[in-house]
Amino acid sequence: MTEHRPLGPPASTTIATIAHDVGVSVATVSKVLNGHEDVAPGTRARIEESLDRHQYQRRARRSPGAGRIDLVFHEFDTGWAMEVLRGAEAVTSVAGIGLAVSQLDGAHRPPQRWLDTLLSQRPSGVLLVLCHLAETQQQQLRRQGVPFVVIDTDSATSASVPTVGSNNWNGGLLAARHLLELGHRRNAVISGPPDVLCSRARAAGFQHAHEEIGLTVDPELVRYGSFSAGAGHAHGLQLLNRPDRPTAIFAGSDTQAMGVLRAARQCGLRVPEDLSVIGYDNLPVATWTDPALTTINQPLRDMAGIATQMLLDLVGGNGPATSRIDLVTELVVRESTAPPPAQPL
Repeated sequence: MTEHRPLGPPASTTIATIAHDVGVSVATVSKVLNGHEDVAPGTRARIEESLDRHQYQRRARRSPGAGRIDLVFHEFDTGWAMEVLRGAEAVTSVAGIGLAVSQLDGAHRPPQRWLDTLLSQRPSGVLLVLCHLAETQQQQLRRQGVPFVVIDTDSATSASVPTVGSNNWNGGLLAARHLLELGHRRNAVISGPPDVLCSRARAAGFQHAHEEIGLTVDPELVRYGSFSAGAGHAHGLQLLNRPDRPTAIFAGSDTQAMGVLRAARQCGLRVPEDLSVIGYDNLPVATWTDPALTTINQPLRDMAGIATQMLLDLVGGNGPATSRIDLVTELVVRESTAPPPAQPL
């Protein structure tokens, strides 16, 4: 008679372990754990079998109110942040974990008084969105046994910080290649704050696509600012009022792109006949702009859900199999891009 023994103690099993065992993505395992319906029945069955065989400790079995995690934004922008919040809440609601939301008024590093207040409240864990902790602050949390995970922030450069992000460089590359294939050659980019890694990565990918075909982006057409509609509008007006204005603008966020669309209207330009515009994030509102916005899809909900699951694994004593997960970015073509206007003979 064959005796079936557990493959290992529960503490050694993470969602990455299950994903590798079944041959699927971490995101697919997370969807099964969180009750999402968009997983094929056969795949779901194989994942469930692997979860049982590895004796994975499901957070869903915790009783409501058993703990709380803090979700901390550098700034609470309603569209972008809401997608992150929905992704995190989809996991915590199933797990019976409370979710507290706060923001840092645009700061990318929490002040010490924030950390002192946080530690006094003893959360189970912390999710940091586009903000990062100083090394001394990280040590404080570790000494207190409070795990943390970051979502797309420049602390991703440290292998000791569990991070979930997306391929921002590739997003910029895809945006530029799309414009170049349409025939645009004078292209501008408006990115986010220059001290944020994702802002620089998107601009770098955008510039690299031009270098692939022997072109250089005019430095005067590379702008940095906040990811807000106001920044998109202000930079858009400056760029479009130039005598040598660009024929296309890649904005670092859909919100920025909406500001560019308004600037174009104020300058008497039609989109996409006179100016092509690309956004970033693929927020739900991108389908409702006029014209509908071509954009780079950044899977914000999946990023937040995976980061939250990673944090709950850490809370349960299961260390992540990898400290960095980058999800794929994709181009979504809608109505705001077209070939450049014909040049007069």
